[in-house]
This record gives sequence, structure tokens and C-alpha cells, in this order.
Amino acid sequence: MPKSPSNDYKQRVLNQKTVWAAGAYDALSALYIQKAGFDAVMTSGFGVSASFLGMPDAELYTMSENLAVVRNVANVVKIPLIADIDTGYGNAINAMRTIREFEAAGCSAVIMEDQVSPKRCPICVGGVETIPVEEAVGKISAAVAARTNPDLVIIARTDAATEEEAIHRAKAYVAAGADIIQPISKCFRSIEGLRALREACGVPLSLQILGWLEKDLKPEEIESVAGMATFALVPLMTAAKAMEENLAQLARTKTSRDLPRPVAAHDPFVEFIGFKEIEANQLKYLPDVPSKSWKVA
Repeated sequence: MPKSPSNDYKQRVLNQKTVWAAGAYDALSALYIQKAGFDAVMTSGFGVSASFLGMPDAELYTMSENLAVVRNVANVVKIPLIADIDTGYGNAINAMRTIREFEAAGCSAVIMEDQVSPKRCPICVGGVETIPVEEAVGKISAAVAARTNPDLVIIARTDAATEEEAIHRAKAYVAAGADIIQPISKCFRSIEGLRALREACGVPLSLQILGWLEKDLKPEEIESVAGMATFALVPLMTAAKAMEENLAQLARTKTSRDLPRPVAAHDPFVEFIGFKEIEANQLKYLPDVPSKSWKVA
């Protein structure tokens, strides 16, 4: 059975005891985020699109493809799981089904944005188009009505380009039932602006730590406004750079000696992904399986 969203997670977010998360793009990256000690894991739409399709974050994958990744993550982590559900994959009626599916998968929270569908990633393009605020309010109201567990946190993201419009939309979304608000990083350009948003909407913020937020803000400044703070792309970009460098040298030299980046040791890695438990179950439930089929150093 899928896990239920955590009441402790929701209370911590709403009380602005900042939940620090990192962005996963598959189950393995989620396991490493959990191992590192983060409070929560977020499935990043940017990361899922890059990893699953090898394509940009432009809502090219379907709801069911995103859900498959989220389910795999939910099956292996014990910390709260936040899912990026893009635009909810359609209008308010589509969004209701999306909420039910991701709630059933075991999410503690979902992030739904107010872009026109299909969306475009605001960190990769000059500008994006948002739906009318009345339509966005209807989608949030529908999402609130669709959830069956009141502890599921609904994070309303606004891709508004100006601070004035973002504040206007944030207030409307909270009135419609959104639990917290997420602005895009390029809209607000200072901690003072984020504090003004936090005060105006009356709920904690969800911040993706990208761009100027990553470069300029101290952790305590982030915690002064955020119920949740996520390093959305650091795991993906870390893995991408390491693979790029090691594979380039491997292709040139045809040897894995002296690679520029260290690689995981085999035995600790296979134990980390659960081979020891699988072997125990094989010995318990399958006849004639030889013991010691693998060894941990």
C-alpha cells in the first residue's frame, strides 16, 4: 500500500520550520538524497524530463510517465516526497485526477503551476505565458476538493513575471485553498521582495534554490520566509558533470584507470541498492539457491 502523507511534514511546513529538500530525477537519486540527510525529496520536472526522455522541461512527458517515476521514488524512500506535477496536465477537471493519482502514489505534497499547458521551463526561456488568474483559482479549488487526505500539501506555483502580479496571484491562490506559495526565482530579485510576498499571502513560501537565490541568499535568510527550500537541480547537474568527464576520458583512453572523477565502490553500492535483502529473501523463499551469492567488502 502507498504511504500516507505525513502530518508532521505538513505541520512543519505551515509553521515555517523549513523543510530542506533536494531534487530527484529517479529512484536512485532519491535514495542518495535520503542518505545525505535531507528532510524531504522532490521529484523535479526538469530532472525527470532530462533523465527519462533526454529532453527539455516542456511538459513533453505525460502525467502517467511522471507518475511512474514518482511511484518508484515513493517505493524506496521513507522521507516525505514532493512531486512536481507541472500544470496538472490540463484544466481543473484534469487536475483533479492528477491530484488523486499522485496522492495515491504516496506524495506528501504536490507543486502545481499557473502556466498555459503545455508549460515551458522559466529558467530556460525568456518568458512564459500564464493562464488567467480566475482559471488558476478554479484549478486550485478543484485540487483542494480532489484530495482525500487533508495532510496532502498543495503548493501553488505562480510563474508571474512581476512582483505585483505574483503577490496578487498568491493572495488569490491562498484564498482558494493553497497551503503554500512558490514563486519562480527570476520574478523576485531580493530577500526583501520575498519577505513582502510572504507577508502579503500570509503563508510560508516554497523556494527553488536556483539562480540568484543559490548565489546570494544565506540559509537563515531562506528560512525567514520559506516553509520548504529545495536544491532542485544540484543532484542532476552533479551526476551529469561526473558522467560527462569520466565517459569522455574512458572513450579516449579505453581504460577506467585514473578517471577524473571517483566512482562508487562495487560492494557498498550493491548493498546500498538492496542486494543483501534480495539475497536473504532468495535464501528464504527459493529452493536450491546457493548462499554467499555476493559479498560485501
